Amino acid sequence: MKRRQFLKYSTLTAASGFTIMGLNGLHKQPAYSQNRSGRRPKLIVILLRGAVDGLNVVVPYREAGYYEARPTLAIPKPGETQGAINLDGQFGLHPALADLMPLWQSKQLAFVHACGSPDPTRSHFDAQDYMELGTPGHKKAGDGWLNRVLAHLPAGRPTQGLNLGNQTPLILSGPKSVANLPFGQQAVRPLPLDKPPIQSAFDRLYQGNTKLSQAYQEGLVARDILKTELDTEMMKASKGAPGPSSLKTNGRRIAQLLSGNAETQIAFISLGGWDTHVNQGASQGQLARLLQPLGQGLNQLKTSLGNTFDDTTIVVMSEFGRTVAENGNRGTDHGHGNVLWVLGGQVRGRQVYGDWPGLAESQRHQGRDLAVTTDFRDAIAPLLTTGMGVNPQQLNKIFPGYSPQKQLSLI
Repeated sequence: MKRRQFLKYSTLTAASGFTIMGLNGLHKQPAYSQNRSGRRPKLIVILLRGAVDGLNVVVPYREAGYYEARPTLAIPKPGETQGAINLDGQFGLHPALADLMPLWQSKQLAFVHACGSPDPTRSHFDAQDYMELGTPGHKKAGDGWLNRVLAHLPAGRPTQGLNLGNQTPLILSGPKSVANLPFGQQAVRPLPLDKPPIQSAFDRLYQGNTKLSQAYQEGLVARDILKTELDTEMMKASKGAPGPSSLKTNGRRIAQLLSGNAETQIAFISLGGWDTHVNQGASQGQLARLLQPLGQGLNQLKTSLGNTFDDTTIVVMSEFGRTVAENGNRGTDHGHGNVLWVLGGQVRGRQVYGDWPGLAESQRHQGRDLAVTTDFRDAIAPLLTTGMGVNPQQLNKIFPGYSPQKQLSLI
């Protein structure tokens, strides 16, 4: 890149709130060129830091063990009051994610259940690092797998790789240039509504569909997420990532960059608040108040992308799942297997992929968790090869030491 061009990009990115990492190598990059098909495919990875409860996201409502293990947290079966939304006769979607059903019906949304890292750690920090490095059980890799993906795409502008956040995350760290688009600062003050008896009374009073009730519910969502972000333990698990309500606003900014002259192809977003050890809730409650804005944000992102969505794949993943059984605090603890979400115009959706292991105690990982039957790298591999045009022979450079265990026709 010429000095004049470098200064031009530096000025524009500074004015827009960007910071650029790894610019020292830009002068070596060739000009961007589209692949042979003329497409410029896009990939958005959303990491739910804190370990979302995949069993309550995509509900195995045919499993008796699910209801036995979760007397207060289980999502009722489809057709029952506040029940799951039927997907395929075996699994149902959490009712707070109803905004995603049009994507499911149009075959642009799929799930991979019992998916995750083969490493058994229950440490948020280790599990997130392994997932971001793409090397479960090993931290020797110096760069993240999304940065390695950038190295296997035709070189583009400094905004080809984008992180929504103040610091470059491990998944995008490495020699390739990455732009950071910061979140805004947020804070809250204690209110009477923060007291459980008062909030419970208001929840019952405004549980209907009136405009006043909807205004209360939407305000509570925002309030709850802000409180969650400031909780010390959950903040550690979230590594400072904001709650899911931020996706709706910031998703529009990402869509603009993916659709416009910035030529962004890879984008990464962290969303925190998913470490639900206490008072997780079932169809309503803490988890539901996190899932609803996430579903709305994904739907908004799809709408904002417009025609660009046809060449965009969105992955939603989390470091691990949560225990099959609820704990004594009406929450769930750190588990193992989880559910991975895939959305996009090229996705072969309206399917729940993966080998379901069952939830009987003998079928669980270490007798307590959903087992992992699909390595998360097996789910991501077709999104990189078929989706992004990466040479399949280069997968072991993006995921060192990895060889595909199963083929998933997600795209």
